[in-house]
Amino acid sequence: MKRLFVGLLLSVLLVGLPSLGVSAEKPLTENQLAAAKVATVNLNTATVQELKGLPGVGKVTAERIFSYREEHGKFSSVDELLKVKGIGKKSLAKFRDLVSLE
Repeated sequence: MKRLFVGLLLSVLLVGLPSLGVSAEKPLTENQLAAAKVATVNLNTATVQELKGLPGVGKVTAERIFSYREEHGKFSSVDELLKVKGIGKKSLAKFRDLVSLE
């Protein structure tokens, strides 16, 4: 598992940074740093610990996301997170690009 995470992180750094518009002349923005640090998290399979790795998601919110999925089944869209208590449009915008459904 650790090797997989390191491999994904290296892939994001080597392949993803140029696509994020990163160059030697411009410093990374906060969102770009977050994207480089966190591999995509699958909302339908992620553990509470993995969800906590998302920007702005703490233990309580991660547990609410996990519980929502347990109660309602798999997420059908990322926007469905707005139904989880504690997640609004601003907080979702912080990690929208870092989550997937597959």
